[in-house]
Amino acid sequence: MQLPLYQVDAFADAVFKGNPAAVIPLESWLPEATMQALAAENNLAETAFFVPQKGGLGEDGFGLRWFTPEVEIDLCGHATLASAWVLFNKLERGRDRVAFFTKSGTLNVTQDGASGRLTLDFPVRPAAPVQPCAGLIEALGAEPAEILGARDYMLVYDNAATVRALKPDMNGLMDIDKFAVMVTAPGDRPGIDCVSRFFAPAKGIPEDPVTGSAHCSIVPYWARRLGKTDIVAYQASKRGGTLYCRLESERVFMAGTCKPFMEGTVTL
Repeated sequence: MQLPLYQVDAFADAVFKGNPAAVIPLESWLPEATMQALAAENNLAETAFFVPQKGGLGEDGFGLRWFTPEVEIDLCGHATLASAWVLFNKLERGRDRVAFFTKSGTLNVTQDGASGRLTLDFPVRPAAPVQPCAGLIEALGAEPAEILGARDYMLVYDNAATVRALKPDMNGLMDIDKFAVMVTAPGDRPGIDCVSRFFAPAKGIPEDPVTGSAHCSIVPYWARRLGKTDIVAYQASKRGGTLYCRLESERVFMAGTCKPFMEGTVTL
């Protein structure tokens, strides 16, 4: 069996920036163990698989699943953006809208022809105050101003310099009682409202370069705190990436550009 594989840098304005995702279009689902093995072989934060599928209302779209090198996950932004880019630019040229049916509901992606940006329509995941698990603050190495939680921990710091300087003890983060840890602070550059980083070593992602799903919690927080619904977010990883976000009721819209890096064939 031979399968096409695309590697795309998402939320990137140039190759080697943003977050690389592998995208493997399928005609039908492979066994779950095979998809997990492919993700481990790719060794990227996520490998996305999609198949043609009808939605609950009969609309045309694609089933979409995401795997880290270790586990299947319930929501991923950058690999969804990359999957849409592959559809719009490689498989179905001329299309500028797609519905993906996922474990987190229907996720729509649109492409703006003028700017080239793709926009994700994702669910809000508001974070609320929580007590941290044992060892969390020690593993991060800096005391936050706030500790919040949704699917992930969200630790809020007073300044971006602290977030940029963090050198977490990844072994110390392996046994936390949530999926991952995100850290965020006010922006420190003109036009940037907030910065963040994201760590999930137990899921095979020591530091994720740009994390769309994290902004389902980050954007509602900063929209409330700053009193605005349009948020420009920068993920301050080594690769870095910018997300142009908007909060609308229970949805977060996140826009960014993609840069293709590689095309190939998987042989099974």
